[in-house]
Amino acid sequence: MNLLAISGSLRANSSNMRLLKALSLLLPSGSVLRFYEGLGNLPHFNPDLDVEPAPPPVGAFREQLRWADAVVISSPEYAHGVPGSLKNALDWVVGSGDLVEKPVALLNASPRSTFAQAALAETLRTMSAVVLEEASVTIPLRGSKQNAEEIAANSELAALLQTALQVLETNTQSSGISP
Repeated sequence: MNLLAISGSLRANSSNMRLLKALSLLLPSGSVLRFYEGLGNLPHFNPDLDVEPAPPPVGAFREQLRWADAVVISSPEYAHGVPGSLKNALDWVVGSGDLVEKPVALLNASPRSTFAQAALAETLRTMSAVVLEEASVTIPLRGSKQNAEEIAANSELAALLQTALQVLETNTQSSGISP
């Protein structure tokens, strides 16, 4: 299974990035996880620029989405909404269809952040992505300074992440996408 991990935070050591790194430590054998690190490099979405060839950072993002069997997004909530940089990235792939029927898991690092999670799920469903509710979990990291290794070593947190990975793997196999 090829997974693309996207952090909605631009901070290098955000709780969202630590959560995704912990997930990478728990991957099933034979699976590959890549981190998409170009979120802050995408130009502002402009339909006039959404032509082929796409601007290079957009083309690179789309290529990584095409490579992935499934996508995992961990995003903070800013003022009850999805961070602008993440929404901008999603806007760039509405027309290309790179998320159509793609299994997606949403990880939430704060139990209090529910508005952005719901808005993100709605945006992805509108784009015809398959948001897997069973793989979308909340991991209570708010205020925690645990690093990825500590998160992965915590049996309760690791179990939640492993369940998300199992659901993703099952859904990539059942959708005809080769893991």
